[in-house]
Amino acid sequence: MSALKSNLYQLCLTFIQKRIENITYSMEQARQASNDDTKSSAGDKYETTREMMQQEMDRNSKLLYEAGQQKIALQQLENVESIKVVKNGSIVLTSEGNFYISISAGELNVDGQKFFAVSQASPIGKALIGKAKNEGFKFNGKEYLVKEIL
Repeated sequence: MSALKSNLYQLCLTFIQKRIENITYSMEQARQASNDDTKSSAGDKYETTREMMQQEMDRNSKLLYEAGQQKIALQQLENVESIKVVKNGSIVLTSEGNFYISISAGELNVDGQKFFAVSQASPIGKALIGKAKNEGFKFNGKEYLVKEIL
């Protein structure tokens, strides 16, 4: 794996691990708040608070599952080799920006260069998949030219 691809991979891995930690912390906070809430003379308030905490825990459980799936998808890209067309795991340099086809992790900076980590299921990811060097495409009203695939 090239140094650039390794750096982008590590940044994405750090992003997803922090996301998992934050979700786990939120789940623990909701669980603790639910357990600490004591029944008052206003019984409905107690039940409403418990239900809200349960909904928060359910939402966080779903987010945790999705983050785990993203981590698995990212780990499958660790040793993807470069080929002549864009695929999951490719670094794509275009006339309008640089992209790492992996997970949706937003903007990443490596050695002063800006890259956007996007999933292959995102709109721009779908537009990039299968493109070859010097191939152009239009996305959101902009013309893109694939300059390099790493």
